[in-house]
Amino acid sequence: MAEILVLVYPQSMTTAEHIRSIASSKTTEVTIAGVPWPRYKVVALVIGLIAALVVGVVTMNPAPAVLGGAAAGALTWLVLGAAARSRD
Repeated sequence: MAEILVLVYPQSMTTAEHIRSIASSKTTEVTIAGVPWPRYKVVALVIGLIAALVVGVVTMNPAPAVLGGAAAGALTWLVLGAAARSRD
């Protein structure tokens, strides 16, 4: 109920500004819905989604699209995760 009575929200940032601030920041975490995520996990999820969409459009079959997207996302997650741990 309290958020209904607030006249001005504390952060007036558009989605494009939010994405730009995430891309330009030097931190290794991205806040999604108030939860900090390591940047490599977000990148891996986006790469997996893009791979699934590309394979799905090319093959017009959901099975290879899901398998290809999952493989691309998992491989990216593992490689970038290992690289992030080695930098720490």
